[in-house]
Amino acid sequence: MIWKPHVTVAAVIEEDAHFLLVEEHIDGKAVFNQPAGHLEQGESLTDAITREVLEETARPFQAKALLGTWLYQLSEKQRAYLRFCFCGDAGAPLPGRPLDKAIIATHWLTLQEIQQREDKLRSPMVLQCIQEYHRGVRLPLSSLHRLGT
Repeated sequence: MIWKPHVTVAAVIEEDAHFLLVEEHIDGKAVFNQPAGHLEQGESLTDAITREVLEETARPFQAKALLGTWLYQLSEKQRAYLRFCFCGDAGAPLPGRPLDKAIIATHWLTLQEIQQREDKLRSPMVLQCIQEYHRGVRLPLSSLHRLGT
């Protein structure tokens, strides 16, 4: 069997010291996550995060920088996720745009409110991405390269 991590993208979106999170149903539980999802065939990483933010929040998104990459391995599920986390700006929700079916709601939460929900975060990557954002980590989007079609 060939080991293949799931390639995902996520967005840290901050406005007035509040972060945009989605509350979603995963494995029968309500959890909090950044707008995030899987890279689809033919997409660039920035195209993927723009699409995921729109699908999960109904907001247009413009990536400004890469915060980093995380490899999260779940031995109990024999699954791994390779996350590329971006920060950027989101516009106002588009009227009438439906959210992905797993999304319960979107929330603007302070860092303290997120930390208080740590046991309800989808993964430890959620808080780690926000902590990198607070540390001022910003890698240029020009460090991402795409070859082929």
